[in-house]
Amino acid sequence: MYKKIVLLVCLIIGAGLVFGGKTTEQKVTIQFSSWGSESEIKILTPILAEFERENPNLKVSFMHIPQNYFQKLHLLFASNTAPDVVFINNQYLPIYANAGLLEDLSDYGDEFQFDDFYAKSLQAMKWHGKIYAVPRDISTLVIYYNKDIFDKYGVAYPKENWNYEEFLTTAKKLTHAPDTFGISFEEDPLFYLPYLMSFGLDEVPVFEDEQTQKGLRVYADLRNKYHVAPKRVEAASATMAQMFLQEKLAMHLSGRWLVPKYREDAKFRWDVAPFPKGTAGSIVPLDASGWAVSKSSKHKPQAIRLVKYLSSRQSSEKFAQSGLIVPARIDSANSKSFLDGQSPKNADVFLSVIETSKPTPVTVDYREVLDSLKSKTERLFN
Repeated sequence: MYKKIVLLVCLIIGAGLVFGGKTTEQKVTIQFSSWGSESEIKILTPILAEFERENPNLKVSFMHIPQNYFQKLHLLFASNTAPDVVFINNQYLPIYANAGLLEDLSDYGDEFQFDDFYAKSLQAMKWHGKIYAVPRDISTLVIYYNKDIFDKYGVAYPKENWNYEEFLTTAKKLTHAPDTFGISFEEDPLFYLPYLMSFGLDEVPVFEDEQTQKGLRVYADLRNKYHVAPKRVEAASATMAQMFLQEKLAMHLSGRWLVPKYREDAKFRWDVAPFPKGTAGSIVPLDASGWAVSKSSKHKPQAIRLVKYLSSRQSSEKFAQSGLIVPARIDSANSKSFLDGQSPKNADVFLSVIETSKPTPVTVDYREVLDSLKSKTERLFN
């Protein structure tokens, strides 16, 4: 008799919850951190709002950290207050994955359909063979060029399969210092890695290594021997992007992130071409950024759901429409939203260079390696 009464009470309570319009599922808040410019956040915010509308029992607490992102992320992990979902890039991922702070996503193939992504973007998000983040974008380098300057001096536009000798000859013809230089020159390792990799380097650069030295000399010669690239004093306080917009550079080696700015501010015709072939081919470093899940998250199923939504084709194409990124999803990268419409006309170059690129050979101490290179190349470049 007692068991029947208990059962009846449970049925009445259950019915009241169902028919009374109440829900037993509590609302879960997912913490999510990311860096990003104002324009990037304008894309992201509506996506998060749409996610919440489609998942009424989930709320996203967005932590925007526009500056010193990884320093602040270090502190969050150290104090056990890390966000559930973390936007991360391949250069910092090894630090967190090696420390056991990120969830291994390798077994979530049914959720994310990893075959939909470029294999090299997934490779960039791996550590010791395991996937620790679902990639949002691929970052490579291409040659931006000013068509008006090429036309002014009667120089042929870059060919798809041009080599380094043709590139150097082109840069010489376009250089009319101090008004115009043929090619950009930046001292951050990112911008000389293509020279090192295209001339044979296939591992982490070490300044004293013979192969590294070979590529560094090729790069330094652009400024110091051939004078087709501006020296520090000639650039003054201007960035290479500013010099390109001022039409003081005919060619600029940089990434996809400059497309929105050039679309808006360039007063001349411009396009993109692949990096020229060196002795080892046309090879640029491939980096990636994407979404990881904290190992310590108390809401992993919900965090996985958010990452799945952020990495969907629908969300990916919204990022692609801005021109800001090269989507890591193959379908999004080959969609009209990425390839058709505004400049550059040769947008497919951003996809073709993926085939010959190599994921940046990062290590746990990669940032220290780069800092060491910067200090040691100072004299060589100047």
